[in-house]
Amino acid sequence: MRMFKVTACVPSQTRIRTQRELQNTFFTKLVPYENWFKEQQRIQKMGGRIVKVELATGKQGLNTGLL
Repeated sequence: MRMFKVTACVPSQTRIRTQRELQNTFFTKLVPYENWFKEQQRIQKMGGRIVKVELATGKQGLNTGLL
């Protein structure tokens, strides 16, 4: 199964005392190939940006036909 390793930055609002402060939250998660477009849309709707995308597979060279 092909998986993408996605690193994204999403702004989150945290209430600190009486002021609103904007903080960025970075996270990394594995996303299946089939769900990549849906995950990309979700991150962008939250106002975040995708920092890095890597192809994460079970075995090296599996997607290129090498065993």
